[in-house]
Amino acid sequence: MSSIHLKGFEYCEPETVQEAVSLLNEYGPDAQVLAGGIDLIPRLRNGSLSAAYLINIGRIAGLDEIGFDKDTGFSFGAMATLHNLDINSDLKKYYPCVQEAIHQITSVQSKVMGTAVGNLCVATPATDVAPALMAYDAELEIAGPSGTRIVKVSDFYEGYHKTVLKRGEFVTRVMMKTPALGTGDAFFNRVRTHADIAKVTVTAVIVMDGAVCKEARIGLGAVASKAFRATKAEAVLAGRAPDEAAIAAAAEAAAAEAEPITDFRSTEEYRIEMIRVLTRRALEKAVENAGRAAK
Repeated sequence: MSSIHLKGFEYCEPETVQEAVSLLNEYGPDAQVLAGGIDLIPRLRNGSLSAAYLINIGRIAGLDEIGFDKDTGFSFGAMATLHNLDINSDLKKYYPCVQEAIHQITSVQSKVMGTAVGNLCVATPATDVAPALMAYDAELEIAGPSGTRIVKVSDFYEGYHKTVLKRGEFVTRVMMKTPALGTGDAFFNRVRTHADIAKVTVTAVIVMDGAVCKEARIGLGAVASKAFRATKAEAVLAGRAPDEAAIAAAAEAAAAEAEPITDFRSTEEYRIEMIRVLTRRALEKAVENAGRAAK
């Protein structure tokens, strides 16, 4: 492990997960994890975030790996860039809405330097990637002083810029199971401009068993203090034929679960209406895609 004293902070480069955990545990809230730095560096510069220690995890072997196995599923490490995930053929084939959520990020610099795990750990509610991963019931591998624990992405957020990470912990890997036969998905968002962050994000995954919805998962972003699963809306569809009435009821339930605000990007009223509209469209498209996948 190398360590350099720079003006205002100490820069550390651990070479193992254990070394990184040790540093994060020792320095606690004075330390920040550096991966791509796309969000971290600007926030340090503008003073909205401070750090006495920067822990660069870029030299830890294996954290940039991306892998897929039909039996175990898809996984990627904390240093896997958004760009490398965007061009991954397995992600596009088996988890298309996740790839779409990443692909529509317009900044080349953000995708080439930024990491998907870093995107998740910023814990902004206006995220496209987190709802897409939630819809695939993705899990996070978290390393810490007590060892490794697994947390679902849907359970990772506690609020605005708040996660369940404890002192000394950091996310090392994201994992998704192989989709079941008859799975379909869809991703929709609304932005002011193509380069802006979302005003509303809706991702839906449906698993069909014949004409019946075996399982539905709906991830929402930018409509509450955190990205979340619309579990009440999901329950509306489970065990039912996803016809027009059922989908409309699920869309209404999703809108009722949200707690959007009015800000300079949009109004509370617009966001609620867009949840209804986009959830309906996402579910309809997911059902259609599930039918294609089953053939």
